[in-house]
Amino acid sequence: MRKTTRLRLAGAVAAVLVAAGIASGAPAQAHGRTATLADLAQRHGRYFGSATDNPELTDTAYTALLGSEFDMITPGNGMKWYATEPQQGVFDWTNGDQIVDLARKNHQKVRAHTLVWHSQLPSWLTDREWTADELRAVLKKHIQTEVRHYRGKVYSWDVVNEAFNEDGTYRETIWYKTLGPGYIADALRWAHQADPHAKLYLNDYNIEAVGPKSDAYYGLAQELKARHVPLDGIGLQAHLALQYGYPTTLQDNLRRFSALGLDTALTEVDVRMILPATEEKLAQQADWYRDLTAACLAVRRCVGITIWDYTDKYSWIPAFFPGEGAALPWDEQLQPKPAYFAIREALGGK
Repeated sequence: MRKTTRLRLAGAVAAVLVAAGIASGAPAQAHGRTATLADLAQRHGRYFGSATDNPELTDTAYTALLGSEFDMITPGNGMKWYATEPQQGVFDWTNGDQIVDLARKNHQKVRAHTLVWHSQLPSWLTDREWTADELRAVLKKHIQTEVRHYRGKVYSWDVVNEAFNEDGTYRETIWYKTLGPGYIADALRWAHQADPHAKLYLNDYNIEAVGPKSDAYYGLAQELKARHVPLDGIGLQAHLALQYGYPTTLQDNLRRFSALGLDTALTEVDVRMILPATEEKLAQQADWYRDLTAACLAVRRCVGITIWDYTDKYSWIPAFFPGEGAALPWDEQLQPKPAYFAIREALGGK
């Protein structure tokens, strides 16, 4: 089917929905109730989730769709170190708890994000030199305090985030420079001790395709599994951009991690474009969302997909990539774009 034809079909479907009074972008009725993306994904044994952040939770139209369309939620910022331990030994769970409570109210699960990262660290941690023993103690306390707080309340943790450079070498973070590469295994063990039932992930961007960076994770995962370190999955963020091309080896990459006995997930999906958005770019974006979804469905241990917030209204892209945006399946007015219908199509929905 030609892209322009797909776009016209998507527009026709949208018109039908609006005519039916479903202005929020929810799909048509199926079996007497609305079939959401989560409903469709569950038919395949998968979840379909969205990230969210605390400031937007006052937007009632936004939260209504967030609470109805998805069955997995990721806090975009509320569980990161700067938010949870702003002063050494002083913990603040306000933002994380708000999102966990919202998810529970909506009968959703939570992908907790993230315990160990080089970014968004509080100044008390980054403004001084630490010995290895000191920093190891600080890291262990932070991980175990936070994981214990959310024990039994979250589905999984992104334990270590963005540990490698593009060429597959270790990123020179405070953790790596002070503790060496063993900090990753330690972090996984400490998190498992604090909550033995939470799924534990390593998470990164630009590892969707087979290449040096994803090879580094594959090698690390092999090593960790051989040493019986508690690792359950690899999170592929899938922050994609039309101008850089689609990761055509995604499905093969998912399969090789599955062959190690690991789950995989697409954890932070968005597909940005150079603005303005055109009909052709939106059609190409829809193709990519369809293909991403199909790739996950084709690999048994790809457990689900999370988009990095669902609407362009609250996307992080324009602030970090000036001149780019329109990256998500709903527009700034919370109306579905061709990408939304492409995802539904991939999931077997109408």
